[in-house]
Amino acid sequence: MARAFLKLGVLSLLLLGLPLLGVKVTGGAITPYLSFPPATRDVTQPSFSWVAFFLLALLPLATAALYGAWFRCPPLPAASQSPRPGRLPWWGVAGLFWLGCAWVLAWTRFPWFAPWQRYTFSPLWLGYIVVVNALTFRRTGRCLLTAQTGYFLALFPLSAFFWWYFEYLNRFVANWYYVGLGELGPLEYFLLATPPFATVLPAVLSTAEWLASYPFWGSRRAGFWAPRIERPRCIAGLLLLFAAAGLAGLGIWPRYLFPLLWLAPLAVIISLQTLLGEETVFAPLKEGDWRPVLVPAAAGLVCGFFWEMWNYYSLARWEYAVPFVHRFQIFAMPLLGYAGYLPFGLECVLVSDQLARLWPTKESVCPALFDHPAPPGQSLKITF
Repeated sequence: MARAFLKLGVLSLLLLGLPLLGVKVTGGAITPYLSFPPATRDVTQPSFSWVAFFLLALLPLATAALYGAWFRCPPLPAASQSPRPGRLPWWGVAGLFWLGCAWVLAWTRFPWFAPWQRYTFSPLWLGYIVVVNALTFRRTGRCLLTAQTGYFLALFPLSAFFWWYFEYLNRFVANWYYVGLGELGPLEYFLLATPPFATVLPAVLSTAEWLASYPFWGSRRAGFWAPRIERPRCIAGLLLLFAAAGLAGLGIWPRYLFPLLWLAPLAVIISLQTLLGEETVFAPLKEGDWRPVLVPAAAGLVCGFFWEMWNYYSLARWEYAVPFVHRFQIFAMPLLGYAGYLPFGLECVLVSDQLARLWPTKESVCPALFDHPAPPGQSLKITF
């Protein structure tokens, strides 16, 4: 436990302190980055650049090629018999009704509902989480909500802290801002923002579990690349240095390094785990099993689509100001912005895995996510 708190302290120092260090290096004041609630700034970002667009498109194109290569490999036989889909449980039907009502209220402007109009995002995502768990339960006879209820509920407060951190990083890059909130004091802003932030991890992990219930996503593949890294701690040390420099760079060159908001925290956590001799959730890659990368990344993208869609017509919503690539919007998000949901899905897995390792079973969330579950009624350990 002491080791876990030491690691948490080091992570906090790196993730929180390095962007502020970058600001201090430039001689800027750090007070605006620590004020609360954050003020909506009128940010003028650099105009669209085709060069930047094509350069930043390389990562999602490479990711798409990786998915294509993985799915072209033949699936291996399942270790156990595939579950037979059943009926949607009653609570899933109730969740669908709840989700439909929340959707209507979020996208309409009934006068009688005006006092609560800006609070619709949390009910929407609670409905989504229940429904996607019900879809998984229909396919497998179990789901995160029913099989690991305590762990599932603990994800909500962890998720709030998790997304507040990205709100903090956005202070430096100013890529998104909120409208339709009205004038709010610090406590009002915190109480309004925290509930929707608390739904992020449960939504992404529940979606990953649902995707993995399909053989197309949840089956291992034969003959895929199994990377072997010589001297992993040396590589991890270099990666940590680059990631730390990237986080500091967000405070120095935010207009140019803004993609590192999604990549640098992931690299810091992975490299620190490797340096401490811990097995990461990506350990199955050395056996050619890329499901712990591809499924959570896809889950992040699926959730990203629904985040952006439900945000678009909501009263309290976010808008974007992304430098160089702000074009070809799908809803309010520029096309290339959706690429950020791929590493974000992996970050959701990493953070949730840290919670799982502190749980009584002390078992990683991967690769158990992808194993077909035991029949209903049989005991289960920590999984997604």
